[in-house]
Amino acid sequence: MTHADKIEGAPLIAPSSTDHPLYDQVVEACRTVFDPEIPVNIFDLGLVYTIDITAENDVDITMTLTAPGCPVAGEMPGWVADAVEPLAGVKSVNVKMTFDPPWGMDMMSDEARLELGFM
Repeated sequence: MTHADKIEGAPLIAPSSTDHPLYDQVVEACRTVFDPEIPVNIFDLGLVYTIDITAENDVDITMTLTAPGCPVAGEMPGWVADAVEPLAGVKSVNVKMTFDPPWGMDMMSDEARLELGFM
């Protein structure tokens, strides 16, 4: 199951701007941010739901946390914005937090599963 698939009973996760020239750099910037409780970056954990980049290079990121009560809930969006904002060409960054759909271990990349010993 990919992020684009409909998760039972939950709305579809909006697609990312994968064809935008900045997309890969934004992904790499997201990979520099780690969940403090899990030694895997937030992108491979599947916490970044959508990276939407406008023609004007405004970056909107929709992300979640492994759990709503995560101790860094208030800080994580700032960490992501701080990682993405310095990229050449990025005009602005807006990070939104959502818990719909809730994160699940099935959202992790194979690399993350391997790293954490789930494969």
